[in-house]
Amino acid sequence: MRRLALPLALATTLLALPAASQQGKTPPVNLYIDVATHNMAGMPDMGGMMGGMMGGFMARRMGGGEAAKPTYPTTRNGGMSGQYLDIALHNALKPGVQAQESIPAGLNLGKSLTLIPIEPSPRSSGDSAPGKVPDVEVKITEYWGCGAAIRPGQPKVASFKVKGSNKPVDPRNPMGGMQGIDVESSGSLSRGLYAPDRDIDLQPGYVYWPNRQYGKQVPNGARLAGNHQISGDGIPASMQFEVQQAADFMPRLALHSQGEATEAVYLNWPSVERARAYFITGMKMRMLGQNAFQLVIWSSAEVPGAGSGVHSYLAGSTLDKWLKLKVLLPSTATSCLIPKGIFAGGGSGGSGGEGDMVPAMLMMTAYGPENWITYPPRPADPKQPWKPEWSVRLRAKSTATAMLGLDFGSMQQGDDGDGQPSRPAQKRPGMKGLLHGILGGG
Repeated sequence: MRRLALPLALATTLLALPAASQQGKTPPVNLYIDVATHNMAGMPDMGGMMGGMMGGFMARRMGGGEAAKPTYPTTRNGGMSGQYLDIALHNALKPGVQAQESIPAGLNLGKSLTLIPIEPSPRSSGDSAPGKVPDVEVKITEYWGCGAAIRPGQPKVASFKVKGSNKPVDPRNPMGGMQGIDVESSGSLSRGLYAPDRDIDLQPGYVYWPNRQYGKQVPNGARLAGNHQISGDGIPASMQFEVQQAADFMPRLALHSQGEATEAVYLNWPSVERARAYFITGMKMRMLGQNAFQLVIWSSAEVPGAGSGVHSYLAGSTLDKWLKLKVLLPSTATSCLIPKGIFAGGGSGGSGGEGDMVPAMLMMTAYGPENWITYPPRPADPKQPWKPEWSVRLRAKSTATAMLGLDFGSMQQGDDGDGQPSRPAQKRPGMKGLLHGILGGG
């Protein structure tokens, strides 16, 4: 995995552009609640305990004790199978002051949740000596669209040659020392599609749950619907609200596949209740030689440029726009074909040789609704004065990840979690052995 860090970080940086922030007039007290249901093929439900791995708390887990508790944010990226809940509160009247959220019994997390400030994690000093950036070549090959065959005009290909730098680089943060290095490029990729950044990050003046002091794993079957109340210094006494079923955790996204990577791969899934749209991406890293890599990327969009950033929570206006442009699959979609041979294998990838470094990874998102509660409600007559005391934003999504080539449609027998029976079991590599190969365990 260390061999993957530099080329993958470089490729991600070359593909990414900063998203614009969204600002607007708001009440003095604002609560942000995100829920996510994630399904990782073949893995047991772990809920928030493992969700923070992708959110950045894995390093803090190594200390044990309280450090092992899930820590905000846990909902943004897929982790182990389970349900995830993130809560952030900004009280302009008393910024950064601890608050309590009384919760319904159906959430199965006790009577209340304690929100406290969380400081961004300092960069780990560690014991590993800094390294230097070697000469690296990265080739990015881009495909898009569902269908049996690769479409005319595809793929788009760009190559980047990074000339080594004498500046030391921390191996745990390979991009940290890449400023000032020389990069030669050829070819071109599609212009990326990006939504405004509307996530609430760790910053002063906010309080959060889960946190290392009060964090808990969200149990399976937990329900957010019901009565909630926020209390604390400076919190308006009126801040209590009812979460409706429409804003609750979404059902699990049961993604199935059929076919070898050398052929067109058939993906299908049962409809997810309350899903407004779907989106799928695939990625595979190949080793082309010594410090030479190829990153193959694909998306289900009918247009180029839709990448991993599209998997974020999307506002209703963005969903409507991207459905019209066919960036997203409609809520009626239940299948998609990955064109023939895009993720076909290239050997075992021995030391210094050509081959696949890891199996192709699939990520799928079912976008749920976004709901707002504001008190007092905006008057119907715009001429009437309106001074809102507080607001609540509720967002929901359901996601799935899987390794292509693994029969993840039949990993679990019986109910897939969506009320439908899973496909019959077929021969497949054992998960333990597969992970052993990827991680290079002894």
